[in-house]
Amino acid sequence: MKTTLAFDVYGTLVDPVGMSSLLEQDAGPDAAAVATLWREKQLEFSFRKGLMRVYEDFGVCTRQALRYAMASHQLALSKAREDELMAAYLLLPAFDDALPALQALKGQYPLFAFSNGSYPALEKVLGHNQLLAQFDGLVSVDDLKTYKPDPAVYTYARRATGAWDTPLCLVSSNAWDVIGARAAGLTAIWVKRDANKVFEDWGIEPSAVIESLSELREIIEDF
Repeated sequence: MKTTLAFDVYGTLVDPVGMSSLLEQDAGPDAAAVATLWREKQLEFSFRKGLMRVYEDFGVCTRQALRYAMASHQLALSKAREDELMAAYLLLPAFDDALPALQALKGQYPLFAFSNGSYPALEKVLGHNQLLAQFDGLVSVDDLKTYKPDPAVYTYARRATGAWDTPLCLVSSNAWDVIGARAAGLTAIWVKRDANKVFEDWGIEPSAVIESLSELREIIEDF
């Protein structure tokens, strides 16, 4: 049975901290710190909205997190500049290993992008990086109006990808996503992009750990 691969997008295929260079004109030497906090709060806000059942799409979380990150560093941002940065977020750079890995897997396994992002945002950022054409389809939490790691989202991914009776494997650099998928009964591969990253000790382990998507084709053959 062919394993269906569901790729997380933000942090796995495209780099949210790639906004650092654009933030230099707004935050100067604090640009990297602002970009990191922006990403952290984007995720936190989405988790909280999911738990509170007050869903707003990922773009809303992203904008609110940007405002928080700037305010936390006592930095001002005009509405026009905020809009510019939000537009730039749809053009995040892909990691160097993303396109070659997907091209190597295309036609060998069913490939899906599986994200907290909305469909228009996914189409934009994946299309910008030539990644969109590599996928057999997209799966967004927007269909359910909640967020990963809600177990309902991972169950929905099975239905959306057609992988009810065949293995579905998440590929993600986000440990919380891997833990969520494993808890929901999926296999999940952790892409350890940062050598200093520590996988949370919850007693739930990834099915495999890789440092680059270039390792994925060899790993998945053993599943």
